[in-house]
Amino acid sequence: MFLLHYLVIIPLFLATGVSPDSLNQLKSEANRGSAAAQYDLGVRYAKGTGVPQDYMEAAKWYRKAAEQSLASAQYDLGLLYAEGQGVPQDDADAAKWYRKAADQGLAIAQFDLGLLYANGEGISQDYAEAAKWYSKAADQGLDYAQYHLGWLYHEGQGVAQDYAEAIKWWRKAADQGNAGSQNDLGMLYYEGKGVVQDYAEAIKWWRKAADQGRLEAQVTLAVLYANGEGVPQDYAEAVKWYQKAAEQGYADAQFNLGWMYVNGRGIAQDYAEAAKWYRKAADQGHAFAQCNLGRLYNAGHGVPQDNLEGTKWIQKAADQGNADAQFGLGLFYETGEGAPKNYVMAHMWYNLAATQGNEDAQRRRDEIASKMTTEQIAQAKALASKWKPVETETDREK
Repeated sequence: MFLLHYLVIIPLFLATGVSPDSLNQLKSEANRGSAAAQYDLGVRYAKGTGVPQDYMEAAKWYRKAAEQSLASAQYDLGLLYAEGQGVPQDDADAAKWYRKAADQGLAIAQFDLGLLYANGEGISQDYAEAAKWYSKAADQGLDYAQYHLGWLYHEGQGVAQDYAEAIKWWRKAADQGNAGSQNDLGMLYYEGKGVVQDYAEAIKWWRKAADQGRLEAQVTLAVLYANGEGVPQDYAEAVKWYQKAAEQGYADAQFNLGWMYVNGRGIAQDYAEAAKWYRKAADQGHAFAQCNLGRLYNAGHGVPQDNLEGTKWIQKAADQGNADAQFGLGLFYETGEGAPKNYVMAHMWYNLAATQGNEDAQRRRDEIASKMTTEQIAQAKALASKWKPVETETDREK
């Protein structure tokens, strides 16, 4: 689970009797010490409404109102510290101002203070404190807080693990349309944790989340329909949900959508579309997509036939440790098609694929060894032993 700050701006104009169109009057009220006018002026500077956007000015006016104990100003000043807008970024100061607003009962401040405790940002990590503040906000009906409180119960962090409590809070949030809670309710119904296992109920909640664009739910539905798990197998439904997830940039979905186009599952076979989606995933470092894109170039399916381009993509996949791609490179080096003929390199790539259980690679490695000298075999084995997979940007982000 990813814990993220939810940036929520309190409604722009408070009922102070000051017209929002009369900036000079608003400034006059603010200078006379009206906390409501000070806050409203701060919001205008933060949003650039009627004045040039200026976070430093926003912070100045928020602070004046916050020091008069206006909870909304305290919270928004905390947001500026959390984001480093108009003030130096400082999670400790964010926590300080969130706490002041939270102590006055402002639900969103209680939630964001809980996030800081959960993440250990600006304050010592303390899941019990996170649960306390989430609970206060959740009791006021804030769906974000209900969702995160449910996660603490699901994981047993700061509270005793209790799937029934997790379901209770997720259902409250899900009924308000919270997509994360809908997705996670689907998970519990599918797994039968805290509830009687019910695939239909799981699908219902996943569909609600997916319809709101929740990536995890879209991918889950696609996989279930593709494999016929918990639902009748339906490749067209699988394609529909892979497409939605792929359009959000998710590499696995892009790869699977490409595979569906290659094989004509749930959609008319279309190598050009397959190549398009494989390329999107391949550009993100998806090894299977790189390998399959390379094969399309080698075969000239959906793209101009180009062995060099095919080898380029298969090399990228092989460098990440993809066994099919390593086997493919071995073939190129053995036959001289797609790469210069080189038995040492062929043996090395076959050997790497064979160690991952590729039986074809094992067989061809042993066959090619009969054509090599003892020195060549030793050289190939030494290269294989020194080989290390290339780390992609995706790997570094994990």
